[in-house]
Amino acid sequence: MKKQILIVGLLMVSAITFGQKKEIKSAQKAIKNGDFSEAISTLKGVEGQISNAESSVKEYYYLVKGKAYLGSADNDYEKMNTSADAFEKVLSLNENSKYSAEAQLGLQETTNALLISAQLDQGVQQYLEGSKKIYRGYTLNKKDTIYLFYAASLAKDGQAYDDAIKYYEELINLSFTDIKEEFYATKKGTKEESKFDTADERNAALKKGEYVIPRSKFSKSKKGDILKNMTFIYIKKGENEKAALLMKKAREESPDDLNLMYAEAEMYYKSEDMINYKKVINEVIKKDPTNPDLYYNLGVASAKNDEKEAALNYYTKAIELNPNYTEALINKAQLILDGESEIVKEMNALGTSNADYDKYDLLKERKNDLYREALPYLESASKLRPDSLDIVRTLKGIYGLLGMDEKENLMKAIMEKNGGE
Repeated sequence: MKKQILIVGLLMVSAITFGQKKEIKSAQKAIKNGDFSEAISTLKGVEGQISNAESSVKEYYYLVKGKAYLGSADNDYEKMNTSADAFEKVLSLNENSKYSAEAQLGLQETTNALLISAQLDQGVQQYLEGSKKIYRGYTLNKKDTIYLFYAASLAKDGQAYDDAIKYYEELINLSFTDIKEEFYATKKGTKEESKFDTADERNAALKKGEYVIPRSKFSKSKKGDILKNMTFIYIKKGENEKAALLMKKAREESPDDLNLMYAEAEMYYKSEDMINYKKVINEVIKKDPTNPDLYYNLGVASAKNDEKEAALNYYTKAIELNPNYTEALINKAQLILDGESEIVKEMNALGTSNADYDKYDLLKERKNDLYREALPYLESASKLRPDSLDIVRTLKGIYGLLGMDEKENLMKAIMEKNGGE
């Protein structure tokens, strides 16, 4: 009697297993026909029975589930994540499964889908969605640590600061730098240099005689960017001490790293510590003395510290290095014109005596001298930025005060044409 019951039980299990396989095959057929919704619906019908199924049936079920959800995912993170979980389940059940090759391929396809979708999210400024997708892609292939870097960057852009810090800390623990050898060669008969993806690709072009003068260089480390972004986040969170300690440690490890110097300077700038900011920028200038941006930034910092003469000198240096540096031209002109307020104040305080009238004329000429001094910088800036009505408006005012009627009328016409007043 017991033997009969056992046989009946085995027949029932066999029947259930057969039914499950039949449904899974039906789902797979729907996938081949592009009907992913039908496939998912069919799989849900046997979902409750899978936990008690044979391992081979489970492996088959999760493989088909991964395909169904990936096929219907589009930009839906939850479906891509379900797909990834399913393919991972196949391999966790049996890494030597007959479905393991398909599961591995499925994981790669899911990774690609996550990354492509994340790029779309970034394009429409959906940074948190993009970060989540890239991070999931990273978990599927942790050798590609660059994905973790991008996930952190998007989390920062989306102001998910805790996630960004977590990812950046993981990168630091992994000693991530993303330093790569880059391959270059010059196109024959020109001075145009091209970059190649691999040394073999460049060497093939050299052998064909299309390129000459091969050279290689290593890309910059991303460690400076990581620490820079981390300090930015700590400052945003009001954790200035953490930011300072992190930067101090980084500078001790790499005292000559130019990227870290820039990061430290930005840290001080964002925390409005202009004294230390200027100190670091001056240190950077020793390594990069022909960079006009550095002098411009020192000019901004000096102006914030009410160090007018120093600021003017720095703006002048920036303009010497780059005569078309619009912001430096505008800032220098503005700083010169700032002297007008004191002169006007002094003029308004004068009385009605003959001596006061004489002094008024002298002060008026001093004020006009300021206008004449600022004028060339504003005119140069206006040529570089012709659409700026603010510059045109300022020029119009100065021309009027200096009695330069023709130029004043020209500025007035420009403003009227562009809807200005």
